Amino acid sequence: MKLVRRAVIDIGTNSVKLLVADVAGRGVRPALEQSRQTRLGRGFYQTHRLQPGAVAQTAEAVGAFATTARGLGATSVRVIATSAGRDAKNPELLLGAVERAAGLRVEIISGEREADWAFQGVTTDPDLARQPLLLLDVGGGSTEFILGQGHHQQFRGSFPLGTVRLLEKRPPGDPPTTGELADCRRWLREFLRQEVCPELASRLHLAPAVAAVTPAGRDQVCLVGTGGTATILGRLALKMDSFERERIEATRLNLAEVRATVARLWSLPLSGRKQVPGLPPNRADVILFGVAIYEAVMEQFGFDELRLSTRGLRFAAVMEGV
Repeated sequence: MKLVRRAVIDIGTNSVKLLVADVAGRGVRPALEQSRQTRLGRGFYQTHRLQPGAVAQTAEAVGAFATTARGLGATSVRVIATSAGRDAKNPELLLGAVERAAGLRVEIISGEREADWAFQGVTTDPDLARQPLLLLDVGGGSTEFILGQGHHQQFRGSFPLGTVRLLEKRPPGDPPTTGELADCRRWLREFLRQEVCPELASRLHLAPAVAAVTPAGRDQVCLVGTGGTATILGRLALKMDSFERERIEATRLNLAEVRATVARLWSLPLSGRKQVPGLPPNRADVILFGVAIYEAVMEQFGFDELRLSTRGLRFAAVMEGV
């Protein structure tokens, strides 16, 4: 099958990401992956209106990434936008700015499509395609939960639970206090209990049987994290400042390790978090809520192990092309 070089630019609530890859069917071979934090969700959640400064920075990043992708020979450049774009009362501000900066049309995708693509991208890993899994994609504005196996999804849901969203609504002190961490944990437990459990809990217990494998216990479902927070959890565990896909995806974290990471990061001031090996300094504020979300999900649904994937919706979007 002939390889085709394509590019996807993903406009998230926290950052803009570029994937340039050679694609053949479900085979994706990344040629370049880059990320630039523009914090599109900055100042967004009180009015749900995109702010001109954040939009301008985002459009400039998209333009630069489009130039890079074309310079590397990408035959198509696709631009997608997720939570902040779809929740905005004024998305035309973003669409117009990107068109002027890059000459490209932005596709604002639904939460359901974001979940579908995250699952399709992660299951390009043959090992993860073979087993039932609960995929957790923690983003800046939303978190996607997808339960399934291979090409079969039993449940998908996108929830208003994201790192930038929580930082904007529940900004901690510097350093955060133990009371603020306790309040965050209580809030997350209640959110999961009220919003996610009614949709997911019963399906999770049935997942191995519904997924057309031998009926077995709940513990056969594998929890997999994808997205920026998941990658950072791997880098923190490895004390690794670079990005190495194979090492990150080989990492397994147990609940005790995730709890220890939460406690450590929430005990440090912002300046201290910026010095932690494996944590990009520009993510040192939002990481507090990202790691707390993973801890809360593991506790709520009884997972003692978290696997990590560096693949996700961009892998699926680049497979699909334009």
